[in-house]
Order: sequence, then structure tokens, then C-alpha cells
Amino acid sequence: MKIHRMESTQILPIPVDEAWGFFSHPKNLDDMTPPGLGFQTISGDDEKMFAGQIIVHKIKIVPPIWTNWVTEIKEVEEGHYFIDEQRSGPYRFWHHLHRFEACEQGTLALDRVHYALPFFPFGEVGLPLIQKQLDQIFSFRKEYLEKKFGSA
Repeated sequence: MKIHRMESTQILPIPVDEAWGFFSHPKNLDDMTPPGLGFQTISGDDEKMFAGQIIVHKIKIVPPIWTNWVTEIKEVEEGHYFIDEQRSGPYRFWHHLHRFEACEQGTLALDRVHYALPFFPFGEVGLPLIQKQLDQIFSFRKEYLEKKFGSA
């Protein structure tokens, strides 16, 4: 298994507590994900985030193939960071750190994802496609958040 890393940062012109209030509600994830993925949360988004929370999503791999993506909120430090990990789904391994830090312009939001593709070493052939898809997902998220909160 080979672990890959992807990182994205964005400055939000809002205080950390407001950013945390938005991101700590899993129901907001659907709106921050490109519609083309068909991403839908099926269960687990009905309460504020907590360690041990299981969230089940449905996602389109490629038309017409859909899969469930089960994630667990592994760790939460209120107002600072949380970590979600895949329990089952499209990746062999998925670990996603979301961190929020106060900065002069508001809040620095950091996403750091470590992931591995299935079927190593054969799955590595799809790496450029997966990297492009992740870039598109986080670009969409940045645009969504700029529309919602403005840009710093």
C-alpha cells in the first residue's frame, strides 16, 4: 500500500468560532461537494460532530456505479481540529485532518488528506485521475466557501 498526501488551505474572513460552527455540522458537507459526484449523506449528520460518530454517504464512483462511503469522526478538539477516517468505501485508506487557526484575516482552514488507492499496485494507475478529482473537489469547496463567507 502506498500512502499519498494532499493538502489544501484557505483563509476565511470569519472568526474561528464561526468557521468551527459551520464545519462541525456534518450536514454542511453535502453542499460543499461538487454535484457531479452525486454525494449524499445517508445517516449520521443529524447532530453536531463528536468523536466516534459514524457518517454514511453515498457517492458515484463512475456512472452508473455507486458505493457507500462510511466515515468515522476519530478525534475532535473543539474549535481547533477534527479527523475523519474511512471505515469502508472507495479508498484503501483515508485519513482527513481539518484544522482551524486564527489568523489576521480571520481563520486559516487547513485540509490534509492521507489516502491510499485500492488494489495496490494496480490501483496506482488511477492515481492521476484521483488526484485531479480531489483537486476539483477542494477547488469547488473553496469557491463554495468564498460565496458563503466572502474571501479574505
